[in-house]
Amino acid sequence: MIRNSNFSSKKPILYLVATPIGNLKELSTRTLDVLKEVDYIFCEDTRVSSKLVNLCGVKKRFISCHEHNEAMATKEAIRLLKEGYKVAYMSDAGMPCISDPGYILVRECLINEINVSPISGPNAALNALIASGLPTDHFYFHGFLNAKDSVKKEELRKLYKRQETLIFYESPHRIDKTLKCMHEIFGSRKACIAREISKIHEEFIRGNLEEFLTLDKETLKGEMVIVVEGNDEEITAMPEEKEIVNLIRNFTNMGMSTKDAIKKASDLLNLPKNKVYSIYHGN
Repeated sequence: MIRNSNFSSKKPILYLVATPIGNLKELSTRTLDVLKEVDYIFCEDTRVSSKLVNLCGVKKRFISCHEHNEAMATKEAIRLLKEGYKVAYMSDAGMPCISDPGYILVRECLINEINVSPISGPNAALNALIASGLPTDHFYFHGFLNAKDSVKKEELRKLYKRQETLIFYESPHRIDKTLKCMHEIFGSRKACIAREISKIHEEFIRGNLEEFLTLDKETLKGEMVIVVEGNDEEITAMPEEKEIVNLIRNFTNMGMSTKDAIKKASDLLNLPKNKVYSIYHGN
């Protein structure tokens, strides 16, 4: 067990700085104080971060640290911290490490006995959750689903039984397929799409996953958060896929047509027929 008291020891500190996801007024005075104090700022995109920091009247040295060079940039950050320089890491928008780079940097700093201190700030997932109208007492953050539909569906099937409210991130060019996959796996659960949070076109779309299939996808612009209700007591827990497939095969072996076998399995398991169909033909 290791106990780190960040501000009463002489160890160097890496600051993790959250940045506005839209409205620049969300930048706190403490964030500004930290940015003024540090010598170097590591960030996803130096152009984006330098623009934000320069607007605040702060001139700093920036070093790129993104998903493709995080390991190398981490070594440089640790070197600077050990030499006595003050260092911060900031995301382009939102919270470091939450569907953004930063984990490798944090992990290696801790291994090297460098303290890590988070500077509070905006987070799209929590903002979407608290305004969604769905339960907030327990929730599960998944972030981005896989781009490939077959893998995406498998991810969603593994989440089917979770009772917590589910939170996902999605981009405009993938939102249509993602909503279709969610409806296929989750059915018509209540859901909320939050987009352009804290920006002038902020919008919350509340309804259910079936209704979302009728949305004009051309109106869904910007980065989005999808909040979906969890599995409640009235929803039958989904059996393993192989159990569904074996049940259908048992029916066909008895002489049933595939179509009738799928309908029979759907009725017995209390699952949507299109979901059972998809599972059977995907195996």
